[in-house]
Amino acid sequence: MSKRFARGLVVGKFAPLHLGHEWLIRQAQEQCEQLVLLSWARPELPGCEPERRTAWLRLRFPELASWVVTPEWVEQRRAQGLQLPDLPDEQEPDAVQRQFVAAFCLAELGQPVDAVFTSEDYGDGFAAHLARCFGLPVQHVEIDRARIQVPVSGTRLRADIHGLRQYLAPQVYGDFVERIALLGGESTGKSSLALALAEKLGTRHAAEYGRELWEEQGGVLAYEDLLRIGRTQVDREQSLAGQCRRYLVCDTTPLTTLFYCREMFGRAEPELERLAERHYQHLFLCVDDFPFVQDGTRRDETFRRRQNQWYEQELQRRGWPFTRLAGSPTQRLEQALRHLGRSPAIQR
Repeated sequence: MSKRFARGLVVGKFAPLHLGHEWLIRQAQEQCEQLVLLSWARPELPGCEPERRTAWLRLRFPELASWVVTPEWVEQRRAQGLQLPDLPDEQEPDAVQRQFVAAFCLAELGQPVDAVFTSEDYGDGFAAHLARCFGLPVQHVEIDRARIQVPVSGTRLRADIHGLRQYLAPQVYGDFVERIALLGGESTGKSSLALALAEKLGTRHAAEYGRELWEEQGGVLAYEDLLRIGRTQVDREQSLAGQCRRYLVCDTTPLTTLFYCREMFGRAEPELERLAERHYQHLFLCVDDFPFVQDGTRRDETFRRRQNQWYEQELQRRGWPFTRLAGSPTQRLEQALRHLGRSPAIQR
């Protein structure tokens, strides 16, 4: 059965892409043979950069054609011969915004659309402007203008992204979760602290995959295993982030994997070197200031000291701010919570 429209269009900032946007897009999909998504924001909004919006649309709607356009994109397409006006600023008149959309459809898509879908009061005027530019009818389809299905807006979400996280798909919310990374040599209380910190913050923690694989393989790791460890650790973080609450506590980072790879094999794959540059909003280094505990798998206190010295040097060389955690496990937990602006006595 053919659908109501041949080609539809949804335009939005998608900053961030929330479930209200997704409801609108799904409703439009049901009515169109082909649906196009177009996004731009001038100025760009913090946390919703073009790269993120592109990734969100591709993750949530991989079957749809989507464009996240920027002034740089416009210049590139002009250099390739397309007739496009400047990308409008948010403060420019509606007519300028609509003219850009019309030009985009004719230049980039090579054809007009016959329907636009919105949840806003500007929809009728938008459709009428496109119709004049195309010389063809364009219908406006209004979807849930009262926001009954998903009672939220991008403005509200940007003001309280964590408090309103239920209105975001996990893949989207995960990009707003702050990663807390714990580093430290063997027997510095890192893994115990990761569990305690995640519990205190009411969130999840990403356990150390390298230790799991080491135990699974009877304490034997091949060179190829180290890159696998780095990749899996990052994948684990990515899959857990959307299930978190403001923070994700990471029991290690690929920087640790890089250390062991160089230590064991004297070299590392370029990809592992790149993974070791992964950004974390909060870096904690567990100091080696309490007695070394041998659990049958660890090296010795000398190795622990050398490992912590390597972390110190690498973090400083990269210019990454970090906080040292010292003292008893309870003291370390309190220090981490204070750094995060949280009361050691309260779970929030």
